[in-house]
Amino acid sequence: MHRPTNSRLRLLPLAWALAGVFAASHSSAQSLQDLYTAARGYDASYQSAKSLYEANLAKAEQARALLLPSANFALGASRSNQEILPNPDRSYGAQTATISASQPLYRPANKASYDQGMKSVEAAKAQLLASEQDLIVRVSQAYFDVLASTDSLTFVKAQKAAVAEQLASAKRNFEVGTSTITDTREAQARFDLVVAQELAAENDLRVKSIALNQLVGVSNASPKPLAAPIVLAPVEPADPEAWVQQSEDQHPALAQLKVALEVAKLETAKAEAGHKPTLDLTGSYSAVNNNGTSTAVADSRVNVATVGVSFNLPVFAGFATQNRIKETLALEEKARTDLEASRRTIAQAIRTAYFGLQSGQAQVKAYEAAEASSKSALDANKLGYQVGVRINIDVLNSQSQLYSTKATLAKARYDVLVGGLKLKQAAGTLKAEDLAPINSQLVP
Repeated sequence: MHRPTNSRLRLLPLAWALAGVFAASHSSAQSLQDLYTAARGYDASYQSAKSLYEANLAKAEQARALLLPSANFALGASRSNQEILPNPDRSYGAQTATISASQPLYRPANKASYDQGMKSVEAAKAQLLASEQDLIVRVSQAYFDVLASTDSLTFVKAQKAAVAEQLASAKRNFEVGTSTITDTREAQARFDLVVAQELAAENDLRVKSIALNQLVGVSNASPKPLAAPIVLAPVEPADPEAWVQQSEDQHPALAQLKVALEVAKLETAKAEAGHKPTLDLTGSYSAVNNNGTSTAVADSRVNVATVGVSFNLPVFAGFATQNRIKETLALEEKARTDLEASRRTIAQAIRTAYFGLQSGQAQVKAYEAAEASSKSALDANKLGYQVGVRINIDVLNSQSQLYSTKATLAKARYDVLVGGLKLKQAAGTLKAEDLAPINSQLVP
């Protein structure tokens, strides 16, 4: 008979110590929304997109100037020296001041350019929204990568403690002659393997933590873990085509391409304006002071006020306008084709994300069943080892399977949570408020 072990009692002090450490760490940990808020003010990619958005707003306002009046003020002075032999030299000069203004009355190309500028604001908003959605997913992925690595390290440490207990038991049983040296060597080999896995898990956690810190701008980010029991919400709506339909109205990439098509149509209107006349209202006022002239010695002042209209009708430009129209029509068709191609790509991405999320939820349920089965198998193998119907390697394999299943289950849960965000990103509906349901499941 093998000597029974009481590993559960021996591990209680360790469990209490770990619980105290976790409680202390959770008190200073950050939630997912906390780290996302930090990332919004720190992430270089998002800040770059925000600056580009502000630049596009200013650029759009520049197009308004094409419809507004323009005015200029000019000053001039001249001095002349006249020599007519045999008469003595004469000098005279003039000073001029001119104010001129112009107001477009009919310039269809200017109106099209203004409309294009206003459309660029819509494109800039869509581009900033896409950047914000990307930041949400990147922060969430990095957040749960750290949690998954933390869980893996925790499970490896627990497995190490269990294998160490099994190794001690094998050594004691060998010393009293109730087991062979094979049990001891198998346990030692498994212990050495778990030590290597622990080192790899520690390094993986270190790398994932560095990535999260760099993303959110926090020197020592500590994500809050999920609180038990973990509830994974079902996919709503439960139809991939409904998600595809949502993308048609809300996806920022489609919004940008729709704007690009409208801008291309306006570019065609600008090209067609090359055949149309232009009409401007003009006005000017000039004051000229003459200090003599070439024929007179007396000073004089001349004031001239002018108001009029300027009409221009293009007649022939060497077929440049006709070929420009052909070019813009081809670019308009390209924009229309790009929009349709993006619709198809986005629809495919939505379906892939939807079925991937459904598969992930099914895998979580399967892993939960596997965890319960692995635990039962481990208990059975421990009992069998104690009564002599199982060998040490059976217990070690059961322990390895249980902790591997626990780590895989935890990772699968995190993948489902991130997958839900990625599905909304694929449909273009992702918002910062979507982090709230996940945040509510974290440890307070």
